[in-house]
Amino acid sequence: MTFRPSFVKTAVAGAIALLAGTASAQYSDGVIKIGVMNDMSGLYADIAGPGSVWAAKKAVEDFGAAAKGMKVEILAADHQNKPDIGSNIVRQWIDVDKVDAIADVPTSSVGLAVNQIVREKNKVHLNTGSATSDLTNKACSPNTVHWAYDTYMLSNGTGKALVKTGGDTWYFLTADYAFGHALERDTEAVVLANGGKVVGKVRHPFPGQDFSSFLLQAQSSKAKVIGLANAGGDTINSIKQAAEFGITKGGQNLAGLLVFITDVHSLGLATAQGLVLTESFYWDLNDGTRGWSKEFAAAHKGRMPSMVQAGVYASVIHYLKAVEALKSDADGLKVVDQMKKMPTDDKLFGKGSIRVDGRKIHDAYLFEVKKPAESKGPWDYYKLRATIPAAEAFRPLAQSECPLVKK
Repeated sequence: MTFRPSFVKTAVAGAIALLAGTASAQYSDGVIKIGVMNDMSGLYADIAGPGSVWAAKKAVEDFGAAAKGMKVEILAADHQNKPDIGSNIVRQWIDVDKVDAIADVPTSSVGLAVNQIVREKNKVHLNTGSATSDLTNKACSPNTVHWAYDTYMLSNGTGKALVKTGGDTWYFLTADYAFGHALERDTEAVVLANGGKVVGKVRHPFPGQDFSSFLLQAQSSKAKVIGLANAGGDTINSIKQAAEFGITKGGQNLAGLLVFITDVHSLGLATAQGLVLTESFYWDLNDGTRGWSKEFAAAHKGRMPSMVQAGVYASVIHYLKAVEALKSDADGLKVVDQMKKMPTDDKLFGKGSIRVDGRKIHDAYLFEVKKPAESKGPWDYYKLRATIPAAEAFRPLAQSECPLVKK
């Protein structure tokens, strides 16, 4: 097994002792350490990767940590989408490097593993990259906050919209690991609840390259909708290969159940046009998202941020607000409790809250990818079809299996 943490340490604030107003603060080791862990070079690198590290650093800067006398350090590592590597990194970070919070963590199998370790060590897990809704359901932890999105939100948005507009028979093409299974499960429940039918499903290796045999099975099913329960490079390759087989020209619709703006950029509007998708962030939603995204783009050769990278920024800011209020980062459980007590408010997701199960609540958006002729310029890819209110976007607490929820 290879283990390459690729640590990147950045001191981003001044010494605590410089400001008399924070003399009573009790930050462990005198430093608030946040580890950003994700896929730095593989199929999820564009949606997270170095962009998430930038977002965390930017959060510290915009929070004004230096002016408040809070010394904050950002570490970064590549988990290579492997739970064993991710677990080893997190244990070393907590036990040796004294890291206080773990941020991002895409790949649900890694996120679930980190979720358990952070609980055992009483630190903080700011998860924005993993999609599985289990993080705030049966696998919920009092030390975890799940930001940005999850499989329930995705299925409740895209799945429901397609069934209600005639896509009542489905065939699933699913990545064979925790995330794919959760997305298929949650979307199937929505399809059935809205009068639809699932006529078949097939699971592909993660990550995958050749999807031809799986797509041919989906094509032969005659299902009106082929649900792609995968993400990143897997989704891009699935859509490209589906186009080669003429699947959409034959009358079947592709449902990208987790599609990021970086995926649309890779596909191009000519291929991606008409895709319906659900996200909780888009760079061109309002003045706040546009301003921050332009800063991100300036640092990333014109690329716009994903909702995962936006989630890292927002979750780190709210974490720092909680630490500041407590004047301590030592007890992860107390920090997360404080995060839940405080309303959330930032320029990327607006006003929201964190529920008892750790689920961050905010509006979600149903988008349709524009036709090439509708786009006014680079990265102008989405048109808004519907806003899904925060109260409707995520699994109701009444349906929760989380032990933290009192029925």
